[in-house]
Amino acid sequence: MEKLDPRTTALVLIDLQKGIAPFAAGPHRADEVYERAGRLAARFRELGAPVVLVRVGFSADGRDMLRPLADRMPPTGGSVPGDWWDYAEQLNVADGDIHIIKRQWGAFYGTELELQLRRRGITQIVLGGISTNIGVESTARQAFELGFNQVLVEDAMSSSGADHHRFAVENIFPRLGRVRSTDEVLQALG
Repeated sequence: MEKLDPRTTALVLIDLQKGIAPFAAGPHRADEVYERAGRLAARFRELGAPVVLVRVGFSADGRDMLRPLADRMPPTGGSVPGDWWDYAEQLNVADGDIHIIKRQWGAFYGTELELQLRRRGITQIVLGGISTNIGVESTARQAFELGFNQVLVEDAMSSSGADHHRFAVENIFPRLGRVRSTDEVLQALG
């Protein structure tokens, strides 16, 4: 893989929060994704490149949740676990990290993610998170439509099942950017 320029590249991590960890059923466990994402974040910070941490969440009454008619409607009501919002410890969240809250699958719509990236001169994102075929894929599709170059880190993401992960990695992501491993990204950063 060619070199990644930290002056124009940001790391964007999707939903690496404790409330989403149970959705990492395959092929990588949540703790494996957290560890790899933590290594990437540490290197990006060391190089002075932006680290963007995206979380999903809703108001206490849930009235800001999407509710279009669908065959599989999201659950309504009830409370989320107390640690729902908490980042994984392996990320070692830093003061300079950019925090984005989304209220749907993709991280661009209805948030200031694009603004934060463009103001920093970012033209390329390195993307990982949970869940591969939901939050990560939705964000990747939106980034593609907005003209960002992308590197999708296969082993720094996971899904509700290995088959869902594989489908996105093998069929969707190669059309949106470059699919690489954590080690390949770290090597490309120098």
